[in-house]
Amino acid sequence: MYAFEHTVNDPVGIHARPAGQLAKEATKFQSKVMLCKGDKRAELRRMMAVMGLGVKQGDTIRIEVEGADEDAAGAAIRAFVEANL
Repeated sequence: MYAFEHTVNDPVGIHARPAGQLAKEATKFQSKVMLCKGDKRAELRRMMAVMGLGVKQGDTIRIEVEGADEDAAGAAIRAFVEANL
């Protein structure tokens, strides 16, 4: 499993646009990608589920990637998260 944590810096948090972009990024890979906030989890491919977590600026999120291409998927999603959130 590939996993990392990130503190959200975006003043609006994870709203529709970044949630959609994250979902699009996750669909490029076979691996299952989960976004976790506290004890809540959402599959990254499901934009509405990601938005339902209510991630705000200053929240720490954890991304967990598991599957055949987890290293490539994790690296790509980590790069996206660090550049955009």
